[in-house]
Amino acid sequence: MRVLKEHWGNSLAIEENILRPGPKPKFSDLEVVVLNLTAECLSIDSENLLFNKLNANYKESFPHLISRRQYNDRRKNLFKYIENVRQTLTNEFNAINEVYAVDSMPLELCKLSRMSRNKMAADGQYFAPDKGYCASQSKYYFGYKLHAVCNPSGVIHVVDLTKASVHDIHFLKDISNILQNCLITGDRGYINSKLKTELFEKSAICLETPLRSNQRDKTKLIYQLRKIRKRIETVFSQLCDQFMIQRNYAKSFYGYRTRILSKITGLTLLQYINKINGKPIGQVKYALK
Repeated sequence: MRVLKEHWGNSLAIEENILRPGPKPKFSDLEVVVLNLTAECLSIDSENLLFNKLNANYKESFPHLISRRQYNDRRKNLFKYIENVRQTLTNEFNAINEVYAVDSMPLELCKLSRMSRNKMAADGQYFAPDKGYCASQSKYYFGYKLHAVCNPSGVIHVVDLTKASVHDIHFLKDISNILQNCLITGDRGYINSKLKTELFEKSAICLETPLRSNQRDKTKLIYQLRKIRKRIETVFSQLCDQFMIQRNYAKSFYGYRTRILSKITGLTLLQYINKINGKPIGQVKYALK
């Protein structure tokens, strides 16, 4: 709680609550965020399991514990404040980075045979999941796509969630409004000569990707850039392994995006704990030991 309280910023009002009309909740907003991120860091992604543990073993420590429904509702309402914590923690690392890696990861909601029964945004909102193709796994899937940009240490600086059918290069267009004067390396899915020129002219971003086998220039991507690109793949593996980002218990898109952001913020929090304790940033599995 101390780490989060220090990095909540001006969003934290008197007595650890966001200013709002009505009575002040006994279980504060800060406690909701702390409970949420602590559960993710301990690989507890089920609210049923979390509340069973709290009621069975820690009831005296949480005298004003709210219900699961209240917990989920308030957590969704605190989405932008969780993102504020993530960005603030990210800024605590190297303030200036000249090299980044970009990549995307499929987030499957259900098997293709069951996608017609999906009820998440089923009435056709713009954020409804759809069918997409994952080239690295050579398969079609139904759900969303997670896009991320990280530095050489593995700290995620920019993150976005899109439909599965959205191509990776569209995320790069958004990056040009956030990052400037840097080099970004990605896989072959980001090859686009027109976009590469636009990024350089608009934001002084140099995009470096490995070449396809049918391209004339056979120059290999230098080892340092290949190593940085491998780092973001390790980060995705940590999100899948320790934070179980591929498992989904949400019933709505707003609940789903909050869970995804909580897992990424939990990863950033463990990286920050390693940093202040003088441990390797990437060893998040042992950050709390």
